[in-house]
Amino acid sequence: MSASKNSTPPPLLSVKNLVKTYPNGVRALKGVSFDVQPGEFLVVIGLSGSGKSTLLRCINRLHDPTSGSIMFHNQDIAQVKGSAVRRLRRFMAMIFQHFNLIPRHSVLSNVMMGRLGVTSTWRSLLGLFSASDKTKAMEYLSLVGIAEKARIRADQLSGGQQQRVAIARALMQQPEILLADEPVASLDPATCHTVMDYLKKVNEELGITIICNLHFLSLVRQYASRVIALKSGEIVYEGDPKNIDESWFEKIYGEGAKEVHIN
Repeated sequence: MSASKNSTPPPLLSVKNLVKTYPNGVRALKGVSFDVQPGEFLVVIGLSGSGKSTLLRCINRLHDPTSGSIMFHNQDIAQVKGSAVRRLRRFMAMIFQHFNLIPRHSVLSNVMMGRLGVTSTWRSLLGLFSASDKTKAMEYLSLVGIAEKARIRADQLSGGQQQRVAIARALMQQPEILLADEPVASLDPATCHTVMDYLKKVNEELGITIICNLHFLSLVRQYASRVIALKSGEIVYEGDPKNIDESWFEKIYGEGAKEVHIN
């Protein structure tokens, strides 16, 4: 009998029993397991020190996992080394809380840096990117609503604008997964929503799967299709963000925690 048309597709990413122990003995992740479906907007929440950033850095191999597996396209990326890690990162772009732009370079130049993984070293050092790459960079700047700033220096932008440049730069890798590590933590509330709106646009219009670390539960409820909550390196909740009631909130953030501090 043929499989049902409604059967769940295979996951894009499958994390199994992931453990990360740092050299000082701190166990940041303690056997974390979850799947990510294509096109999801998955948000990871938890207190500082819960393992959120470590999880994203293990997925794109900025940190080496201690044990466990991370399956992506039938390959355990927890085990790859050397040039294979660099190839992997072409499919998993990452944006950070502090943007990591080159201040004195133009906005367009910063976006073009997203092509470094597929451009020869000498061409990239001389800024010799192809016309098609420049066209694509302008398309992504338009997507995040900042194309008119292409020729100015990155350090002349506001924090929210710089984060939108970082999103456009990440898109230049043409990733399948975009990892966002506290992308709005340093922004004011109004700007938080602007940046999150553009991440949602990337998710919906380009079909790019997003895994995003957030503190603010109100943002989680508005943007996440699914949420994972970490506490002391372990998953304590997985499911619909709208189902995180007061009792779940206390389990995730501790007794006495008030939602007002994170929404």
